[in-house]
Amino acid sequence: MNLYDAFLGLDNYFSPRIIGEVNDQYIKVVKIKGQEVPWHNHENEDELFYIVEGSLLMEIENQENFLMQKGDFYVIKKGINHRASSKEECCIMLIESKSTEHTGKIKSAITKSVEEQTF
Repeated sequence: MNLYDAFLGLDNYFSPRIIGEVNDQYIKVVKIKGQEVPWHNHENEDELFYIVEGSLLMEIENQENFLMQKGDFYVIKKGINHRASSKEECCIMLIESKSTEHTGKIKSAITKSVEEQTF
C-alpha cells in the first residue's frame, strides 16, 4: 500500500479510515481542516500523530500549543487532554490501540465508531 494513495478515497474531514493493523494497533489516515475536534483524552491509550502533508496545530492542556509540519510525529500520552486543528487541509497518519475511542468519552458531530472507520 502507498500511504499517499490511502488519502485519495477520503472525502470527508475528521473521518479517520483504518488502513491496516499491527498486533493490537490500528493504522489510520485522516484529513482535517478547521477546528472541529473537541477537547478529549484517551484514558488508557497513547496515540501517535504523524503529519504526511500540511501542518497541524496541536493543543495540549496546560502546555504551550505547537505547530507540527510534514514529517513530524508526536505521541499523546494516555489521559492527556488534547485537540488538533488545521487552517488548511492536513493529512495525518494515526497509530492507536484498537480500544481507542475516536474522541475519547466526548461525543460530537465528528465522532466515528470503529465500524465507521473501516473501508
